[in-house]
Amino acid sequence: MSAGKFIGGFAVGAAIGAIAGILLAPKSGEETRKMLSDSAKDLAKRADETAKQIQSKADDAVSELQKKGEEIKGKIQDLISKQKKEQPEG
Repeated sequence: MSAGKFIGGFAVGAAIGAIAGILLAPKSGEETRKMLSDSAKDLAKRADETAKQIQSKADDAVSELQKKGEEIKGKIQDLISKQKKEQPEG
């Protein structure tokens, strides 16, 4: 699952939950606006935390790939050096 789809689904689910809560719990206009404001802030905070977690995991994966790439590059250079030493000059 891509990060964009996950965040999109998360946002849609949170919005549906907030709307259902408003419709099922009648309150005054002021209370409803405060509840919407609080829900929006909470949603933004959760989305930010989720995005940071995804970014952290992506950074870790990229770092690991770079490390493996450097290891492979070193092995290839060693093989090339060995091949050059084993070839007869002339």
